[in-house]
Amino acid sequence: MAHSLSAKKRIRQNAKRRIINRARRSQVKTQVKRFEAAVAGGEVESASEQYRLVVKKLDKTAAGGTMHKKTAARKKSRLAARLNSLQAKKQ
Repeated sequence: MAHSLSAKKRIRQNAKRRIINRARRSQVKTQVKRFEAAVAGGEVESASEQYRLVVKKLDKTAAGGTMHKKTAARKKSRLAARLNSLQAKKQ
């Protein structure tokens, strides 16, 4: 149990940040699921739009420190590969 005022404040701050970070990670997961649903449906236009939204959400999440920049880059790369393979199949 924290005794000093600064330690107690740090506990309060960590609790707030944890809630915010969990919400951001959840939003990223939801956006990825929407993208994957569009890919599974074979909708190239919808998947492209969803990919754009996923990238935006990943970049914002990484910029805020919730997710490491390289983790976001890796996820974007893997999603882009799936989008590219879908586009190649449609041609």
